[in-house]
Amino acid sequence: MTSTSLRTLNVQLASEQRTVKGFSMTQWHVAELEPGDQGPQALDLQLYMTERSAYRHNLSAEHPRLFLRCEESQGFASASAITASQEVAAGWMDGDWLVLDTPMPLAIQLWIEAYLARHGEAPEEGRKKKPKGAGRARENQA
Repeated sequence: MTSTSLRTLNVQLASEQRTVKGFSMTQWHVAELEPGDQGPQALDLQLYMTERSAYRHNLSAEHPRLFLRCEESQGFASASAITASQEVAAGWMDGDWLVLDTPMPLAIQLWIEAYLARHGEAPEEGRKKKPKGAGRARENQA
């Protein structure tokens, strides 16, 4: 891990009691997100070359987001990982994790832009052509 692909962020989660159709539930949200490792929870935001297209997609959105993987236990929640990739966050949700999102600070957006400029955009993943005759019935020539 290099300093150009790693940032430590301090996260603070907060809960809110909600009542929906007579049922009470706890809803968690990101109360604070700041650079640095001093505070309630420090998480490393690591950028990966394989996720460049996901970072570009996120940065191209009207409101770029960061995603936090959280664990909830005995009325408390704690964040265990953070990503700028919606694809990674979707994988966490498929794994039944609590995933919270929060607006991406401008400083992080600029840092990711610099990362993409330095390492290049991810190559387009177009459809691959099958080799001639592969997977197809061949015509019999008489």
